[in-house]
Amino acid sequence: MNLSATFRSAKIPRALPPKSGEATAAAAASASCSSDRPSAEAAKEKAASGWCVYLIASSRIARTYVGVTTDFPRHLRQHNGELKGGAKASSAGRPWSLACLIEGFVNRSEACEFESKWKNISRKMARKRSEPTITSLLLHRDMALSRVKTDLDCSHLKIRWHSS
Repeated sequence: MNLSATFRSAKIPRALPPKSGEATAAAAASASCSSDRPSAEAAKEKAASGWCVYLIASSRIARTYVGVTTDFPRHLRQHNGELKGGAKASSAGRPWSLACLIEGFVNRSEACEFESKWKNISRKMARKRSEPTITSLLLHRDMALSRVKTDLDCSHLKIRWHSS
């Protein structure tokens, strides 16, 4: 008995070849996009609209949140509940406002590494035992960010703190 005859569902289906009209239309669309702009210019634009790490602060309770995104304005609206999506961990602190935005990451991996390092250093750093205020939390995050800058090469990053 043949194995493929016994277990027909285990066969891997073959992809059908594209129809004649679909292949030429897709090739023409990709060719027109790539030929409009030189590759160096396209790379600069991609870097400008790339990944960023952000720190948001709650205006209601003493809490901060660090995250990664490619579209910060949309993501802030999600955190504030104006749009669907966003992190559930941030729902308790609504409304949120921007405290710090770090731009210039080459790719998602670099941004996520930076975010993870910032969060881990913030967690491990000693805090005062008094009741936290938003000012003390922002100072704590700033000190942690200084340590991240010594551990990672941040010379290409644009770090902007925002006052509220």
